[in-house]
Amino acid sequence: MHSVRNFVRFLVAVQLLPALESGEETLVGGQAVLEGVMMRSPHAWAIACRKPSGEVVTMREPLERPSEKHTWMGWPVVRGVMTLGYAMSLGYRALRFSANVAIEDVMQKEDEDVVTAAKPTLSEAGGAVPLKSTKTQAREKAAAISGWLAGVNVVISLAFFIFMYKYLPLVAATELKKVDPALGGQIMFNLIDGAVRLILFLLFIWGVSLFADIRRVYEYHGAEHKTVFAFENGDPLSTAAVQKYSTFHPRCGTSFLMTVMLISIGFYMLVPFTSFWARFAARIALLPVIAGVSYEIIRFAAKHRGSLFALMTTPGLWLQRITTKPPSDEQAQCAIVALDHAMALEKERGGELVIA
Repeated sequence: MHSVRNFVRFLVAVQLLPALESGEETLVGGQAVLEGVMMRSPHAWAIACRKPSGEVVTMREPLERPSEKHTWMGWPVVRGVMTLGYAMSLGYRALRFSANVAIEDVMQKEDEDVVTAAKPTLSEAGGAVPLKSTKTQAREKAAAISGWLAGVNVVISLAFFIFMYKYLPLVAATELKKVDPALGGQIMFNLIDGAVRLILFLLFIWGVSLFADIRRVYEYHGAEHKTVFAFENGDPLSTAAVQKYSTFHPRCGTSFLMTVMLISIGFYMLVPFTSFWARFAARIALLPVIAGVSYEIIRFAAKHRGSLFALMTTPGLWLQRITTKPPSDEQAQCAIVALDHAMALEKERGGELVIA
């Protein structure tokens, strides 16, 4: 039962991945995971997850910025696609780590219960305690689960995204055009298609927030934002200092997704195709371009808060009222630990973290 619950939590978190992380090469950024937070600096990343026992499990690794490997990865629009793809890959690794921590903790407890119950029988029969510790067995089981879990989730995630945000809106707009031909014009058709896509997205974000497990992910999302704010303002990374900040951050992935939703409507209006499958194929093919342009808008808006482009990111800030929740002190502490570990490794690698 616990394994099924963890699988469902992981599956839903993967669907929310773009909304939970900041897909930009910034000084610091992060992402909420299952019972924890991942933080990254320019050349390092770290994750801190809290077990039900209260123990905080951490892990950190060096990180390479895509634009530093190849010059062309730093070109406008292209850098958005590359950075977002890299951020999604890193975010998925962080989610897998947090899922494995949860699975290992549950399985370790189950194995300990089994060993405790079997001890009298083994003693009476003169038997020996198994050579492998329950912790080792739990780790092996977690690793085995993570393998097939990764493959299944990639397939499900891609299928869910295409079906929910490409196929269904197009079907709805096509059927409405049959009811009233006046709705088949290029502008009206794509406005309806975009409206349906936006409604489905908002319903999904809101619907999963009703589940206690996902609400906790949103609380860790708020902890990540508060900690980044404290760092950017040069405050000490203490629970009291972090908690005074807002959970709404302009570089959040939620703002990015809302921008993608709005920008895509205009892009699709430029597509001359009128048949269903040609339109469907165009929507998939244009996704990297739309993502790259949206990235540039978010990047510009973050530096020019009074610009027209900044107004486009406002709906994303509104939506963060759903995707972020006020964290507890323990949740904020997880985010602080993750950022401390990332910064420590950054310094070990010779990086300089200077607040602009």
